[in-house]
Amino acid sequence: MTANFTPREIVSELDRFIIGQDKAKKAVSIALRNRWRRQQVEPPLRDEIMPKNIIMIGPTGVGKTEIARRLARLAQAPFIKVEASKFTEVGYVGKDVESIIRELTDIAVKMVREEEQNRVQVRAQEAAEEKILDLLLPKMEKDLAGIEPEMRREKLRELLRDGKLDNKIVELQSAPRPVIPSIEVVAATSLEEMSSNIRDLFSNIISPRQKKRRVKVKEAIEMLTQEEASKMIDMDAVIKQAIERVEQNGIVFLDEIDKIASRAGEMTYGPDVSREGVQRDILPIVEGSTVTTKHGMVKTDHILFIAAGAFHATKPSDLIPELQGRFPIRVELDSLTKDDFYRILTEPDNSLTKQYIAMMKTEGVDLEFTDDALKEICNIAAEVNSQMEDIGARRLHTVMEKVLEDISFTAPEKKEKKIIIDCEYVQKALSDIVKNKDLSRYIL
Repeated sequence: MTANFTPREIVSELDRFIIGQDKAKKAVSIALRNRWRRQQVEPPLRDEIMPKNIIMIGPTGVGKTEIARRLARLAQAPFIKVEASKFTEVGYVGKDVESIIRELTDIAVKMVREEEQNRVQVRAQEAAEEKILDLLLPKMEKDLAGIEPEMRREKLRELLRDGKLDNKIVELQSAPRPVIPSIEVVAATSLEEMSSNIRDLFSNIISPRQKKRRVKVKEAIEMLTQEEASKMIDMDAVIKQAIERVEQNGIVFLDEIDKIASRAGEMTYGPDVSREGVQRDILPIVEGSTVTTKHGMVKTDHILFIAAGAFHATKPSDLIPELQGRFPIRVELDSLTKDDFYRILTEPDNSLTKQYIAMMKTEGVDLEFTDDALKEICNIAAEVNSQMEDIGARRLHTVMEKVLEDISFTAPEKKEKKIIIDCEYVQKALSDIVKNKDLSRYIL
C-alpha cells in the first residue's frame, strides 16, 4: 500500500534534500498522492485510473534523478533508473526494454525479502543461539564442572550474550542444496539474460557435498541467523507481494529520453535508425502490458514512469505522438544559480560540506568552512558552468574536490587538528586553474 502522505508533506520531505525545483516537486507529489487516492476508489473504477506519467525537462545536474529517487524512498516503492539511450529496438544487439520490468521485479523481491528477514530476525537469532549452545556445551563440560547440570546451559547463554565466547571456535556444517532443481521457463530475450538463467539452473543441479567449516562463535551466530531466517521466510509469499508492489507502486525513472527523440523531418541512418523503434518498444510497457519475468507475469498498467531529458537538440514534441500522450505532465526544471549552489552547500541534511566534514573527522581533523569561502566556491562553480558545459550541481563536486585535494592527501599525518577553509584558501587553491581557461576546461 502506498504511504499516506499529503502533497505538502511530500514536498516538505523533498525540500530536505533538494534545493529549488518547486514545480517538479509539486508534480511528483501529486502523482504519488494520486496512487493513494486510487487505492481508496472501489473496483472496478480503480483499475481504470491510470498513473499520470511525467516528463522532466532540464539540464544535467539540477536534481531530476534525485527527485525521483527520493520520491521512491519516501513511498517505499520499488525503483529503477534506466537510460533510454542504452536500449535498442527488438532485432538489434543490446538490451530490450522489457528487461526494465524484469530488473524492477528483482529489486522488489530483494526489498520484500529483506523486510521479511528483519521481521523474523529476533526468532532467527534465538534459533541460532540454541544451535551454538548445542555445539558449545559438549566442548565446555570441564569449564562448567562446578555448575549444576541443569544450570550449565543458562550459564553458557549468559557468557555468549556478554560476548565472552566470541573467539571460541566451533565447527559448522553448510546446509545442503536441493538435489532436484526447480526449472523455470523464462523467455530470455537477450544473451545476457539467457546466460544468467543457465547459471541459475546449473547452480541448482550441481549439489556439492556438505562442507564443515571452523569459524569463531561471533561469525557462526551471524551465519546461522541468516540460515534460520531463510528457513522462516515463505519465498512464494515474498514473490507474490513483490509482484503486487511492482504493479501497484513501482516507479521507473527513464533518463535521457531526449536521446531517442528524432528532430522533425530528420532522416535517420546507421545507429540512429532504431531511435523510433525504441520509442515504439517502450510504448506498450508505458501503456500497460504483461511482461514475463523469472518470478512470474507482471502487469505494467499502474507503474509510474518519470522520464527526463535535457532536450537541447530536440523537444518533447519530437517523440512519437503515442508516447507523448502517455506522458501528460511536463515540468521544466530551472538551471542552478550561484545562490542555489550556496543553498545546496548549506541547507540539505546530506550537503556536500557536511559530507566532507564527516569524512575528515574520521582522520581526527576538524574541518570548518567560513561563509565567504562557500560563496567563493559557488561563484567559481557558477562561472565555470557559464563558460563551459552547464553540468549543474555536479560542478560543485569537482570544485570542492579540487579545493580540498591537499587536505585530503595529508589528513592522516596532519598535526594541526582544526583547519579553517576561508575565501583566501579557496582562491589560492583554484586561482591558477580559473585564470587558465584551457586548464579549467580539463580540471574543473
